[in-house]
Amino acid sequence: MPYRSPFPDVAIPKVPFTQFLFERAAQWPDKPALIDGPTGRTLTYGQLTGAIRLMAASLAQRGFKKGDVFAIYSPNVPEYAVAFHAVASLGGTVTTTNPLYTVGEFANQLRHSGAQYILTIPQFMPNAQQAAAEAGGIREIFVFGEAEGATPFASLLKSDGRLPDLSINANEDVIVLPYSSGTTGLPKGVMLTHTNLVSNVAQVDGMSFTPGIELRPDDVVLGVLPFFHIYGMIVIMSFALYRGATIVTMPRFDMEQCLGLIQKHRISYAYLVPPIVLGLAKHPLVDKFDLSSLRAILSGAAPLGEETEDAVKQRLGCQVTQGYGMTEASPVTHFLAVRPEHDRKAGSVGTVIPNTECKVVDLATGEELGPRQEGELWIRGPQIMKGYLNNPTATAQTVDDEGWLHTGDIGYADEDGYFWIVDRAKELIKYKGLQVAPAELEAILVSHPAVADAAVIGVPDEEAGELPKAFVVLKGQATAEEIMAYVASQVAPFKRIRSVEFIPQVPKSATGKILRRVLKEGELAKG
Repeated sequence: MPYRSPFPDVAIPKVPFTQFLFERAAQWPDKPALIDGPTGRTLTYGQLTGAIRLMAASLAQRGFKKGDVFAIYSPNVPEYAVAFHAVASLGGTVTTTNPLYTVGEFANQLRHSGAQYILTIPQFMPNAQQAAAEAGGIREIFVFGEAEGATPFASLLKSDGRLPDLSINANEDVIVLPYSSGTTGLPKGVMLTHTNLVSNVAQVDGMSFTPGIELRPDDVVLGVLPFFHIYGMIVIMSFALYRGATIVTMPRFDMEQCLGLIQKHRISYAYLVPPIVLGLAKHPLVDKFDLSSLRAILSGAAPLGEETEDAVKQRLGCQVTQGYGMTEASPVTHFLAVRPEHDRKAGSVGTVIPNTECKVVDLATGEELGPRQEGELWIRGPQIMKGYLNNPTATAQTVDDEGWLHTGDIGYADEDGYFWIVDRAKELIKYKGLQVAPAELEAILVSHPAVADAAVIGVPDEEAGELPKAFVVLKGQATAEEIMAYVASQVAPFKRIRSVEFIPQVPKSATGKILRRVLKEGELAKG
């Protein structure tokens, strides 16, 4: 039998996501909702909901209509939430983009998603304009602040606030289109509906958390994880606002600035990824700041080792827990909320969340496995994506006819229904919680005139989690440094190849599929 949550199912309203998220916002009109960490600029809940309405009205008057796609190409700022929900309230789709993307990467996402509008910051305008020109179909570019060739964001807040009559089908209409490599291959547009997001926020809200872990309206939350990523988008920018907390945003991670903001704003709650948690456990700067306000750290996006979990608990004196999910699941499927009758489960990602089923399946036979037997996690629930945009084949490979999402992650459950993630069957590399698709890097590598063939795997790294390493077959003269620089010129910094090994032949199956497992085993054998 599949594992189910020990917590009761929750009611999931079939309403638009923005309506659901701010249903209680009127209780806190003057309370800070979002604070820009570097400047202190603040949006109260009243200002936030008002700005969402004003921007939505302006977009509608400019011709934005239900189903249109709006790309946000920006670091974390308070107004990110305004733009996201203004588009959502019009029945539009937001496609969120990594601000570190190159022109080519951004243009590919614009083209594939069918985006017609872009919102960015002045520093990114050259890339945005070039990507828009390459992709085609962009009607208007908006910018926070001012920049030549773009409409100032502030002008969108000068409207009468009158919204058009429209009907949103919460079960079918796509609210956000983040890009994920899924279990394999190149990045794909993940279609998440209003119901998917409503479900996930309601599911997380419905759990009885360990005392001290429950997110409260008086909490101040660190908003350092990028809002373009599903983790930052839903768990911070959505769930924290639903709970009435205050979010302090950071445009990029910097350890000293992060510690300073925790001290200055008395931040009590931090959603993080393992590399940042590791920094809090080991970085010498930590001792120079007063972090006594921090009572809870929640880690996700990659497994957090038991040793790191213990080290940061001892150093900061706060609770540390973790969860599990993926973009295709909106994202949360598991969370560690230890029940009173059970001892602490170090290193566990927790139990299945409400309204969700999970089973562990043998990769070879498809047989369902029992406690402490390792296999692929399959997950089913209302938070599972509608599918991949314009890619029914990949959708069918990831979500089967019975609605089970095949995660590509290897794990097991104990007798109490707590899960551990031990490996990935899928090919993705996780660099500081961000996805790096080997196939994307391999395509760039083989375009180099001196490269005959190539394969890419992730190799373990204490700080980053994994680093991309390339195995290259040469047909001409090139150094490892030249090849790494060639790739670096075409990808975002987090995707860069960090080491190159020259080999005579890339191991492949009879059908020509790269056997990355063989390369990984070779790396492990080196010690």
